Amino acid sequence: MKVPFMDLKAYYEELKPEMDKSYQRVMDSGWYIQGTEVNLFEKEFAEYCEAKHCIGVANGLDALHLILRAYGIGEGDEVIVPSNTFIATWLAVSHTGATPVPVEPDNRTFNIDVSLIEVAVTSRTKAIIPVHLYGQPADMDPITDIAEKHGLKVIEDAAQAHGARYKGRRVGSIGHASGFSFYPGKNLGAFGDAGAVTTNDSALAEKVRELGNYGSKVKYNNEVKGFNSRLDELQASFLRVKLSKMDEWNSRRRAMAEFYLEELRDSGLVLPCISGWAEPVWHLYVIRTPNRDGLQRHLQQNDIETMIHYPIPPSLQRSYQEQGYHEGELPIAEAMHREVLSLPIHPFLSDDDITLIVEAILLGNLNRDIQE
Repeated sequence: MKVPFMDLKAYYEELKPEMDKSYQRVMDSGWYIQGTEVNLFEKEFAEYCEAKHCIGVANGLDALHLILRAYGIGEGDEVIVPSNTFIATWLAVSHTGATPVPVEPDNRTFNIDVSLIEVAVTSRTKAIIPVHLYGQPADMDPITDIAEKHGLKVIEDAAQAHGARYKGRRVGSIGHASGFSFYPGKNLGAFGDAGAVTTNDSALAEKVRELGNYGSKVKYNNEVKGFNSRLDELQASFLRVKLSKMDEWNSRRRAMAEFYLEELRDSGLVLPCISGWAEPVWHLYVIRTPNRDGLQRHLQQNDIETMIHYPIPPSLQRSYQEQGYHEGELPIAEAMHREVLSLPIHPFLSDDDITLIVEAILLGNLNRDIQE
């Protein structure tokens, strides 16, 4: 493949000396769980997100799940979620025993349509989970206003938005709490699964830490029925190294996104829409076209790898068939899932790579074969 969708090895190659030192430091310490590296990363990532607290956990799903648990959300409760998102947002709610209530996205931004949220609030609603999808911040102020009016928690799903800003504020510090994923392909990715919770709520931070450590604040003294969800020392050490490059890497992504926006403006594709208050970090660059599958084949034939995020909405997954959603019930999300295509965008694409992608797309749009 001339242009792979992602190049995870390149992250290591750019930072190899620092990564090797961090590995050696952890291995030499003989301490691999809840040690110095985790403590330092939690402090550094909290500062980066402009939040008071960071708690390292095993993955992004656990981050959201533990926040919900810590707030006492469970059986009989409802949580408002986007209909257009990765299924982990819904699963976090379901794992507490609560019910995810989907709200359709804004056709322009792919994020939850704030004008539709309040109608979905019932007496059983306990929280709203806005997702900063593809690295674009959701419109947080009106969401916060609705939450305050109805006494709800706002939990940011920031799994794809490390470093993004909303009206100058970092995501991860705007809601009551936030869940991050450090899956390897994220803007800030570990070399395995990892995640974190950020919050300005000290009581919540303490509860999340307890729940993620078998329900224990003191070893062998278990106050509640908890879970085993902890960030390990080795991943924390790698994340500390990568965090130092986060803003630089995000800047590279922004430059590529600007090139796509300019060069594909007249292509006939539906391009991402950026609100004036948003500073996205472009975890994904997602376009829309009714001829998605044909365009993907055309790019594959030109040695350009693309991906589909995501082919099936959560509401139509077999795992949620008990909620009784049927095709056509959430038409905006369903249309997006039929039409979206993610183009390569990562810090290690060259100018030649990005030019090749644009030229292939423009050529393909003139070629009727890709529409069949």
